[in-house]
Amino acid sequence: MAKRKSMIKKTRRRKTPVDPRANSSALTKESSPITNQVYRDGASGSYSNSAIAMIPPGQPFPTSKQEQTLGVKIARAMLSGPRNITRDATVAEMDRDGNLVILRRGTNNWICFPGDENQIGKPPMCADPMGLQWFMDCIDKKPQPTNRAPGIIYMLCGATQHSNTDPFDRTSPAIPIGPHWMIVWPFNAKQSGLPNTIRDAGAWVMYDGTPYAYLHICGSPWIGNVYNEGMDPIWTMAYGTVQD
Repeated sequence: MAKRKSMIKKTRRRKTPVDPRANSSALTKESSPITNQVYRDGASGSYSNSAIAMIPPGQPFPTSKQEQTLGVKIARAMLSGPRNITRDATVAEMDRDGNLVILRRGTNNWICFPGDENQIGKPPMCADPMGLQWFMDCIDKKPQPTNRAPGIIYMLCGATQHSNTDPFDRTSPAIPIGPHWMIVWPFNAKQSGLPNTIRDAGAWVMYDGTPYAYLHICGSPWIGNVYNEGMDPIWTMAYGTVQD
């Protein structure tokens, strides 16, 4: 029995990896109106107005209907991408003629859109200049995108769209897509060894075989635990601290 106790005493117990996103300054499920929904820095993880269109804590509630509508739009747009980008981004929407209408001017080169959850293919999104060029080319149904460098588009609130294979499809039933981000630059599924079918995790090449093929990456770039010096690998490379 003494020998067994000694062996147990020398066994090093490892802590369960902690998700660093749970320590965000965003709302937790205790203060959220949505059951079992945890708000995190990367994204809301929900595409509904009730989940993401809320006035940030500490800010006065708009009094006029126009101010309330503007506040909702800006809130949706700012949750479409990483906060260190969206907080300084320009917020805009497109009018019926396809022209950009500025809702809030920013100080960086990103533009975020509130989208419209009642329309297929109009999710909240945030794009850099090359990503915006690609997106506008697709909206205008140009034969091929004209961005001359890779672009990035965030849709961290999820989306709906008509097709995974035809970028110009505007009539097929809605396909729900989870939170994701996009590298808009020519990708070929076969050559890169990637899938080209819709999935709820991992990545795939959307619009494969067309000039608008791009890399679609599920989830948020901040999924997982951050590695710090001195951590040991736990299970299959999940980083965490070791308890002595």
